Amino acid sequence: MSGSSWVSTSLPYLKPREAGQGDAWGDEAAAQGRRGTQRILHAGEVPASADVAGLFGIPEGEPVVARRRLILLDDQPNELTDTYYPIGIARGTGLAGTAKIPGGAVTLLAELGHVGVLVREDVTAAMPEDEERAVLRTAPEEPVLRLTRLTLDRDDRPIQVDRMVMPALRQRLRYQIRIG
Repeated sequence: MSGSSWVSTSLPYLKPREAGQGDAWGDEAAAQGRRGTQRILHAGEVPASADVAGLFGIPEGEPVVARRRLILLDDQPNELTDTYYPIGIARGTGLAGTAKIPGGAVTLLAELGHVGVLVREDVTAAMPEDEERAVLRTAPEEPVLRLTRLTLDRDDRPIQVDRMVMPALRQRLRYQIRIG
């Protein structure tokens, strides 16, 4: 991997932040001597696609709240993330708006009484769609990693779906699992 590659772990993004803490992305980048920012490209209600509806266990086309963010590392595109929430959780909250959420969305979810306790991530590699290639500034033949994360609460209800697209040549995903 090149010097501009990024090693990412999921855990910091799954736990609510303490009062006064910044967002997990900014803190993770700063810990590695880098600058992590993000831009909200869209937020609001959208009809659930077939895959998002399937993960939430709702009919396709039913409304969900979506937030599209461009994640930047040192002002360069690092990830394009679409996050979805059930309408009953997110409608009328900061999750449905374009303003930055203090402590991040996971913190707001916890404040609303929705804490994730089980997360399932699926990672695949593919060629990017034209829009993804343009936004992420990938080379013509550069693949992307697609990570889909489903977060469930203690009652096994889905509370969040994330769909991330990352330039494969600039990423390494790290999973640490402690057994026992």
